[in-house]
Amino acid sequence: MALRSPHKASQASPLASSPATFRAPTLKAVSGEATSEESREAMHWEFTQHLRATNNKHGRPFQEKTVTSYLKPLKALSKWLSSNGIEGDYLTVGTVDTLNQFFRWYFTTHDQGGTNTAQRNLRPFFNWLEAEFDHPHPYKHKHFQRYAPRKAGRPTTLSSEFINDMFKTVGNGNPRVKEYEKLRDYAMMRVLTEGVRAEELLTLKLEYLHLEQGLMRVVPLKEARAEGEGRVIPLQPKTVIAITRYLRARESHKLSRSEWLWLGTRGRGKLTYSGLYRMLGRRANEAGYEKVGAHSWRHTTANEYLESGVSEENTMTLLGWKDRTMLQVYAADMQTERALKAARKLGDRH
Repeated sequence: MALRSPHKASQASPLASSPATFRAPTLKAVSGEATSEESREAMHWEFTQHLRATNNKHGRPFQEKTVTSYLKPLKALSKWLSSNGIEGDYLTVGTVDTLNQFFRWYFTTHDQGGTNTAQRNLRPFFNWLEAEFDHPHPYKHKHFQRYAPRKAGRPTTLSSEFINDMFKTVGNGNPRVKEYEKLRDYAMMRVLTEGVRAEELLTLKLEYLHLEQGLMRVVPLKEARAEGEGRVIPLQPKTVIAITRYLRARESHKLSRSEWLWLGTRGRGKLTYSGLYRMLGRRANEAGYEKVGAHSWRHTTANEYLESGVSEENTMTLLGWKDRTMLQVYAADMQTERALKAARKLGDRH
């Protein structure tokens, strides 16, 4: 059976990638007996410590997920070197010719956009290698082959039918539903309809909920974090009920004393990005649709606010935007439809 598109317009759905994990290796390189893999793992560890001890270009510590994203292509490079029988650490094999071969292979399995991302995330490692060991930077070589980023598409608006069908896969708020996972997933999707970012959703803590007032607070993100900013989000009545029912089921979780709002199934702790995107993909498949990322829900909320007559200034406040450019990007794909509806409301003007 062909899968239906969840969007109002026929556009590609954004895809999410799963974060990698990293474990510090045992340092053996100093003994002179280390294998090539162990020597490279030792460099991974040292590079990780460098990132955790320095600040990014905005003057703030690197977030752990950023460290992980830098390590992911580095570990892929090390694995590729081993599978191709290329011996040595990065000081001996980190040449422009070797990297060009690696990225050509990477392109065949990760497409153009993924290869561009890998190139960007590997650059900090070779910046560090140049500064720490005076190693020639392969990215500065005239023969280094660069891969252009994937052409960015505008975010897309989800149809009401898609959202309702997603709700139906988890009971659609039926009070008879008692299964923990369905109650959690329904509550999470309801919160997504409030226009939160994926990171804001996943970093929610119990203390951020003010259900008696129908409000929820989200933590500051990116530049706003340094200024201690955040924002308060008004919750729809059905969202309040959904969270309340989830909290009741959450009390039986073995980690119910955790500060994090969203907990995994089978006794797992705080829900991760990969867990969120797997959940959305699974529920979309159950409803008969293509996969869709969390960000399209936020885009849909922006359109609903503007369509309902909420001012642009208030929409920016509710969604946490300071730059009007973001409003224009989010409002673009349904702008014509909103304009037509507004004009039709006027009826006969003369």
